[in-house]
Amino acid sequence: MSWRLFLRDYASFIIFQILLVGFIMVLYWLDGFRNVDTAVYTFSISLVLLASFLLARYLMRQSYLTKIAQLPKTMEDALQKNAKTPEAVKAEKYMHELYRLYQHELHALYASQKRHDQFMNQWVHQMKTPISVIELLLQDERALDKNSVQEEVDRLRRGLDMVLVNARLESFEEDMQVERVALKAIVTATVNENKRLFITKRVFPEIHIDEDIIVASDSKWLRFIIGQFVTNAVKYTFEANKKITISAIQNEEHIQLAICDEGIGIPTSDLSRVTKAFFTGENGRKTGESTGMGLYLANEICEKLGHELEITSEVGKGTVVTVTFTN
Repeated sequence: MSWRLFLRDYASFIIFQILLVGFIMVLYWLDGFRNVDTAVYTFSISLVLLASFLLARYLMRQSYLTKIAQLPKTMEDALQKNAKTPEAVKAEKYMHELYRLYQHELHALYASQKRHDQFMNQWVHQMKTPISVIELLLQDERALDKNSVQEEVDRLRRGLDMVLVNARLESFEEDMQVERVALKAIVTATVNENKRLFITKRVFPEIHIDEDIIVASDSKWLRFIIGQFVTNAVKYTFEANKKITISAIQNEEHIQLAICDEGIGIPTSDLSRVTKAFFTGENGRKTGESTGMGLYLANEICEKLGHELEITSEVGKGTVVTVTFTN
């Protein structure tokens, strides 16, 4: 009941008021004023005023107390605006803001879970392709083509790396260790990791980076994003004997790493969306291998590391991916 809640809330105030009136009467009694009728009249008037104040206070808070005295059955019950006192108005405003934050976090969690489920479904579907190819190679009565098997194993490895990065992205800060690393060493190691892909596609890498260029970044995550840019550059270069040029420019304010390919390029309509989750675009549909997550993850990691990512492209001429490191 709302009135019971009100009385429990104001019990200490009522006791204090009665003690205060009694204390004042004792002072008057000790001072020689001993008219009992006046004392009773004064005490009665004090009780009437106190009761009037409490009644008015209760009427102002009745709707609010009735609402909080019962557990809500729906969210609309909890968010009703029927407060009249400043304290109750503030409490309702606090509850509305708390609900807004809850909704925001819930939507973010739902979007993250949906993105994860969609990514896993696409990833599992794509991983079936290299497994099927390996099974066909094993069933072939001819001598096993180790290069073909290794190519499919590399595809599996890149897919596993992708899903691990996606899983770690939520706790990125716990796994991040920023340090000063040699940019050329990172790029060279990444190119060497993908040398079989270069050989298969007959695409040639050229690295133009000075040995003394040092950037502040996380070496593990930096190798991943550069690996995404390099593999994309090779994957979308359909003609043989093309080059992928990786260069770096250093000035007083920043260092820019540019990965330039001579591939098919990205259509202008797709360029602004290539870093969105699950966006494959026109080029992704041509290869049939894109999850639409590579550039999304690379862009997310760049933002978390404080690096600026820029992608420019021209259809038929190639794509330039630029990562800017602040000195």
